Amino acid sequence: MRLLHTMIRVGDLERSIDFYTRVLGMRLLRTTERPDQNYSLAFVGYGSNPEHAEIELTYNHGVDKYEMGNAFGHLAIGMPDVHAACERIRSSGGNVTREPGPVKGGTTVIAFVTDPDGYKIELIQRSTDSV
Repeated sequence: MRLLHTMIRVGDLERSIDFYTRVLGMRLLRTTERPDQNYSLAFVGYGSNPEHAEIELTYNHGVDKYEMGNAFGHLAIGMPDVHAACERIRSSGGNVTREPGPVKGGTTVIAFVTDPDGYKIELIQRSTDSV
């Protein structure tokens, strides 16, 4: 078994595609339009299934925002240099909500960014052979 994708609901599909591709450097992998069912999908990621997990961005036609609730925590992305990633994200218009630094009680460098719909994304510094 393996994780294939995580689905999140978004209020503006094009805005979300722009954030995940331009700001976070993912690729738009595929889209699906379901006008009869009133939704559109876009799959983004750093690679395609089955080698890589993807994020399914779901836009329900006519719904421009969602309540976050308190059950969802965050998505996490591993990378070799969290400081450089935060600078790139900030210069691309992204919102860094926790500056890079060690996790509480540990040494792993992390940061947090927030996507346009308010989803939190943790950036975790990892060596290049474990990313």
